[in-house]
Amino acid sequence: LTPFSASEDMRSTWQGKAGRSPLQALYESDQFEQSSLQAVHQQRREMLSNVCSRYTRKRRLLQPDDLRHLVVDDTHGLLYCYVPKVACTNWKRVMMVLTGQGKYQDPLDIPAHEAHVPSNLRTLSEYSVPEINYRLRSYLKFVFVREPFERLVSAYRNKFTLSYNTAFHKRYGTKIIRRHRREPSDRALERGDDVRFEEFVYYLLDPRTQQEEPFNEHWERVHSLCHPCIIHYDVVGKYETLAEDANYILQLVGADTSVKFPASSKTTRTTDDMTAQFFQDISPFYQRRLFNLYKMDYLLFNYSIPSYLRIR
Repeated sequence: LTPFSASEDMRSTWQGKAGRSPLQALYESDQFEQSSLQAVHQQRREMLSNVCSRYTRKRRLLQPDDLRHLVVDDTHGLLYCYVPKVACTNWKRVMMVLTGQGKYQDPLDIPAHEAHVPSNLRTLSEYSVPEINYRLRSYLKFVFVREPFERLVSAYRNKFTLSYNTAFHKRYGTKIIRRHRREPSDRALERGDDVRFEEFVYYLLDPRTQQEEPFNEHWERVHSLCHPCIIHYDVVGKYETLAEDANYILQLVGADTSVKFPASSKTTRTTDDMTAQFFQDISPFYQRRLFNLYKMDYLLFNYSIPSYLRIR
């Protein structure tokens, strides 16, 4: 397999419809003249670059398998690396509207399960090597991130505490209970539907877990899914500023003004306080080990160590 070159910085390579880069167009637009968003995103890119240069000694080359999370919109020149539990269902819906040639008008008209059907969106891994290199060099690339432990608890709640997620209970729950519960009942071993958060943590930290197979995408680290030290993302959006960052990206690529990112209406979403409750029963020893497992995501995306952790 031929590896791919990492992309260059957007400012010199991404050419918009008028032959200017989106940032140039942005600087020249009255609408964004006083925009503090530019500065925010510049800081995020610089932070990412600094951490990458400090912690990655050797740059490896991308393989096709590294590109499965990069969704392509050839119409607007857009690459989106999706991260589960960071509004990725809504972003996939928006990408279906952007790439659908008028087939979809409103992202919220698209059922959630349809947004995750692989054939509805193309990923960068499906293209030839020259096409991949061209898109990495020329398209606007973005990713959305979230406070790592909040995302982790969100994944746990969604996959292990909801009765309808039987595929996850069978696939992961039964294994977690078998390995990390003392004297499990026959019912628990068969169904795997009552995994405790503490057991989930033991599973993540068990060396056998990653030796046997990669982490599931719902709890895999962002740096392993999206390779931000190899692919130079032009915009790093944050779950905490989702609405502003989403609108910023849609304006950057000149999306039709009728395309709106869906407003978040979920009242069940995992918050910092809720995450703190889940960590109450995790010992400081395991808290530290888990933090070390997700440390690169904390560093790369400038999240501070949660105040509820007892690891100082």
